[in-house]
Amino acid sequence: MKEIMLATDFSERSDRALRRATLLARQFGAALTIIHVVDDDQPKRIVDSERDTATELLRELRSTVRTVDELACEIRVVLADPFEGIVRTVEEKGPDLLVIGAHRRRALRDVFVGTTAERTIRSVACPVLMVNAPPVGRYHHVMLTSDLSEGAKAAVNVCAALGFAQEGDASILYVYDAPAVRLAMGHTLPTDSRESYLETQRKEATRNLLDFVGASRWRSPKRILRQDLHGTAEEILRASNEEKADLIMVGTHGRSSLAKFFLGSVAEAVLRKAECDVLAIPPACAN
Repeated sequence: MKEIMLATDFSERSDRALRRATLLARQFGAALTIIHVVDDDQPKRIVDSERDTATELLRELRSTVRTVDELACEIRVVLADPFEGIVRTVEEKGPDLLVIGAHRRRALRDVFVGTTAERTIRSVACPVLMVNAPPVGRYHHVMLTSDLSEGAKAAVNVCAALGFAQEGDASILYVYDAPAVRLAMGHTLPTDSRESYLETQRKEATRNLLDFVGASRWRSPKRILRQDLHGTAEEILRASNEEKADLIMVGTHGRSSLAKFFLGSVAEAVLRKAECDVLAIPPACAN
């Protein structure tokens, strides 16, 4: 990893993202760029005032990063729609990783879908790290999620190339389905038949996951299987808590455009609810 970009709105959420970005920059010896986008669809005097304020705040951040973390960093104020400004700057700079703060969790309703974060993850051509937890050091357990598709394989390989888990534990989670027990008459299956069917499904899932890992760039990750009893996203979140993962990787490809992944289903729900950090691999960088 050679280039990290942080998009900040100067909130507490972005402060966490800044700390994680500096930790990663020190770990990998990567260059760091910090950007802030000022919405230019406002009266000129407001845009000018916000640009000047943002410039001063970025200079203060740069000074802090130099003093505390002994890192040089580039700063940039971008005048644009927040979403378009981030995407455009990513295209210009070509970072290996974009770091952003967690989305706002609302008490009455979740408004993640359609926000700048969601649109950015959908559109950029680099992995996006959403920082949810307070950064306290390097990641110790990276949990990759996979539906065993070709897109998932590409996403896992992108994550491997970033090197997050070189000195820590890594696991690959596969949430498999047992469709017969979910059918309307599934509860009528005799106990023996049900148990035999579930065992067959688990053995097949085990073989498929083993083949998937063998074809990936990961050497010996822990393999985790979970039957889809509560929905794929919920199983991912439960597994991450049980395994004490501090980073979850979610791919943005699925078996079909109508089934599971991305934004609107599994990946979106994980990004919305996870307490730990989430690394999203957009389609453009997994192809």
